[in-house]
Amino acid sequence: MILGTGIDIIEVTRIRNSHKKFGDRFLDRILLPGEIAYCLSHKDPTPHLAARFAAKEAISKAFGTGIGVKFGWHDSEIGRRDSGQPFVILHEKGELLMLELNGKGFFLSLSQTQMHATAVAILEGR
Repeated sequence: MILGTGIDIIEVTRIRNSHKKFGDRFLDRILLPGEIAYCLSHKDPTPHLAARFAAKEAISKAFGTGIGVKFGWHDSEIGRRDSGQPFVILHEKGELLMLELNGKGFFLSLSQTQMHATAVAILEGR
């Protein structure tokens, strides 16, 4: 059973400009250390940063909360399987929301180009 869906798209230049303007403070605000390390390991990290930004927005929409008091930037983390498939790791408020909604897990899809990054999140129920 599907409990919620979320989608987000963002311009890569918006993330590039925020990163240039605010530096590590911007990255630390929206991503966790493992996510930052993964993104910065690429020649051009910005499309990967943007994809994770979009993923967290999509997850928050699938929960029905948006990013805010009930679900923050650090309440989810985007992991990556050896195959390259992204997956969702929930922390603190994310774990509580999952329990509250009787959720089972997320399906997540990311895509990025040099211009845009997008994410789709599907919250599966028990």
